[in-house]
Amino acid sequence: LEERVNDQVVEIARIARLKRFLPPQLAEMIVSSDEANFLESHRREVSILFCDLRGFTSFSEVAAPEDVMLILREYHAALGRLIFKFGGTLERFLGDGVMTLLNDPLPCLEPACQAVRLAVAMRDEMQTLLSKWRRYGHELGFGVGIAHGYATLGIIGFEGRSDYTAIGSVANLASRLCDEAGANQILVSQRVLAEAEHIVEVEAPLQLKLKGFHRPVAAYNLTRLKQ
Repeated sequence: LEERVNDQVVEIARIARLKRFLPPQLAEMIVSSDEANFLESHRREVSILFCDLRGFTSFSEVAAPEDVMLILREYHAALGRLIFKFGGTLERFLGDGVMTLLNDPLPCLEPACQAVRLAVAMRDEMQTLLSKWRRYGHELGFGVGIAHGYATLGIIGFEGRSDYTAIGSVANLASRLCDEAGANQILVSQRVLAEAEHIVEVEAPLQLKLKGFHRPVAAYNLTRLKQ
């Protein structure tokens, strides 16, 4: 009996660990196999979505800590539900910044298309929250950046504390595009547009000078999904 209890405790801990990264319905499936096969270092073509709140730093400097925590809880809960709904992997919450992977560690059909669908769903969901927050005098906005390409992925950290992450220029590009996005904007890279142009409408390209990139980078403001 003691051995069975110990085995169950270990299994629960493994599921809880995976649920930090994956949709809950997939965590239970993966835990029955060797999770190292999924999480060990490897290279894969992925879409990466970064998003955060415009004006959050200024807001957090003057708002009561309780108000900041309440907004972050509502924000994270809303986005977390959508990330799991669209089959994304939540790489991290970093304050108001959120990084999501599509097509890793589990395959995703047309990851760039799924990423833009997720971004639009996020933007729509955020309008309700932003309107609610404005009634309390909190002027915040929401911006997104999406890039597509190859990255090296796997676990980093040390025993007892590790994270699953993506390393490479595609992650940097998604982050920089998010930095450049204005309130209610979704900026996508040239590669994302090439993969998803059949389902999106965008404005004329912007030539952006981004930190860490020696040449101007073409970016497109996604206005809506095609019907």
